[in-house]
Amino acid sequence: MNEQNDHIWMHKKPETVFDWLAIIAISIALYLMLGHLNVFAGGIAKFLDVVAPFASGIVIAYVLDCIVRPVQRYVMKENPKLRWLSILIAYIVAALIITLLVSMVVPQVVSSITMLFTNLPLYISNVQNLLDMLQNRYGLDLSRATEMLDNYESMMNSLTEVLKSSAPQIMAYVSGVASNVVDIFTALASSVYMLAEKDKLLRQLRTMVHAFFPPYIADTVLETCSFANNNFEGFFGGKIIDSAIIGVLTFGCCNIFGIEFAPLIAVVVGITNIIPVFGPFIGAIPCLLILVFVNPFDALKFLILIIAIQQVDGNIIGPKILGKSIGVSALWVLVAIVIGGDLLGVVGMVVGVPTFATFYGLLRQFTAWCLERRGIDAEGNPRAKQAEPVQPLDENQNQAQPRNETENQPAAVQH
Repeated sequence: MNEQNDHIWMHKKPETVFDWLAIIAISIALYLMLGHLNVFAGGIAKFLDVVAPFASGIVIAYVLDCIVRPVQRYVMKENPKLRWLSILIAYIVAALIITLLVSMVVPQVVSSITMLFTNLPLYISNVQNLLDMLQNRYGLDLSRATEMLDNYESMMNSLTEVLKSSAPQIMAYVSGVASNVVDIFTALASSVYMLAEKDKLLRQLRTMVHAFFPPYIADTVLETCSFANNNFEGFFGGKIIDSAIIGVLTFGCCNIFGIEFAPLIAVVVGITNIIPVFGPFIGAIPCLLILVFVNPFDALKFLILIIAIQQVDGNIIGPKILGKSIGVSALWVLVAIVIGGDLLGVVGMVVGVPTFATFYGLLRQFTAWCLERRGIDAEGNPRAKQAEPVQPLDENQNQAQPRNETENQPAAVQH
């Protein structure tokens, strides 16, 4: 009866003037929205621009909370008065990691680009000699590739013209980044507030869910959010650790085999490893192109190395770290990556797997609920009815039963 009362608002018919006015207003709004989709889309884009700094703050707080929680638990011993210190430590650790990566990547990138353009004629000559050797020894028709390399001067002139023509756009982009300082500050400030008031904000959100929805819907929403949070935390936490290991392993192997630009290659491969399945290969492509011009033999060694590292990661390191945090097969992981990449690009490839895992888990729960409601198993067979539990006998009855049997037994024998 209570459940029917909770659902009555879903089946309510318009009775008062206010109900009819609300229906008319909603109908007019839908009509105007469908008739002016461009204006509506522009309004949505403007709204997204306004809330973008706060959305970035949510992402920053969500990532840094992975550092705040263990520090608060193991170092601060769950002392609420020291939570601000845990947040400060998290920001310092994040700043140190970013500074370390930038100090490793930027000099290597600048050095690589400088060396590439300085020694480009030598690299072109090496590639031409390699193509001539392949063409003479194996009879391959590589004339088109040779012609392209012969015209590298015109290619460089074209590249220079493109860079000159793109200078205004580059300056506009730089000025746009500078003008977004306020948005960056807003994102950081909002992330600090969200981390400091995390428990309070979560409690308020739970209160709002229980206030606006019937009990069973509110419980479902909260369980879904908790399930999605566990999926995202398990996936991103595991992938960050996995990527760090792959980056260090790549750096060590490149140094062992004498491959140039080892720090740059290790950072690129480690960062792109966050993308499931295709990540190492996406990061390996630009590194491979650079190595082809510098030393084709190093490029061949790196290609073999990255394939071996991907196999080790996919079969040993990744499963050990991620475990069953995702809970979907490799086929569905591939589907999630393709769909997410098609919709949102690289970001979609990263978040597509935990998002799909969340929907997949909810679908499994819903399927199990439907089967249980219909009283059948996964094969469509009727479920066996569970036997009613037997009520345990009272201790007095347990003690009296043997005495009665022994008292009645002689009488039965006499008869």
